[in-house]
Amino acid sequence: MKYYLYIDESGDHGLTTLNQDFPVFLLCGVIISATDYEEIRKSLNVIKRTLWGNKEVIFHSRDIRKCEKEFSILFDMDKKKWFYDNLNNNIQSHNYAVIASAIQKDKYIKRVGLLSNDVYELALSFIIERAVFYLDDIVDADKELEIIIEKRGKKEDKKLEEHFQRLIARGTGFVSPKRLNHYKLKIDFKSKKENINGLQLADLIAYPIARYVIEPGRANPAFDQVEPKIYSKKGKRYGLKIFP
Repeated sequence: MKYYLYIDESGDHGLTTLNQDFPVFLLCGVIISATDYEEIRKSLNVIKRTLWGNKEVIFHSRDIRKCEKEFSILFDMDKKKWFYDNLNNNIQSHNYAVIASAIQKDKYIKRVGLLSNDVYELALSFIIERAVFYLDDIVDADKELEIIIEKRGKKEDKKLEEHFQRLIARGTGFVSPKRLNHYKLKIDFKSKKENINGLQLADLIAYPIARYVIEPGRANPAFDQVEPKIYSKKGKRYGLKIFP
């Protein structure tokens, strides 16, 4: 069975600037089998066709929250309620797991300084590592994993590709190269314009987790919807790492 790991981000990964209102960079991965992905892809397209008459709308967390661009129709409270009811049902009812890694940038800078390794690479290494843990527990003799990441720019994508190849060659602190290669890992960079529902799901999930990391004691209904999907095993949460 083929599995996909869709990855998107929330916040700025750079360390030279710090937004005091959002001092976190979070990378969010959604790991899902090819079969389950087809179900959620179709379900999200039903929402798009129902409200917009086509499936070309791209779900973007910021635009949805602010009712901007295509999402200005959410100023209609009846449509807004229908949209969120159906979106929440999709998030809750389908079979997938969330693996997220957050960098608390203010604390991280104090601990390691501005000249540290790329925080995107640090977060990605954790997500890939935990994705392997997740796949290890699935009984399937022929599992393979394709990682799909939204394009950021030629320079950034090239750097990330090089980091990925180093991971494949050297492994991580907990996963050997042999275990990584067992799943025939490959990485693919996709444009937002390609309208990939898996990337949009990762985008929708990333923001509430980031808000939870910033203010864990604050009411966060969106995070409450997402939390049961965070990869856990025997009552222990394995799918969320917060780097101080």
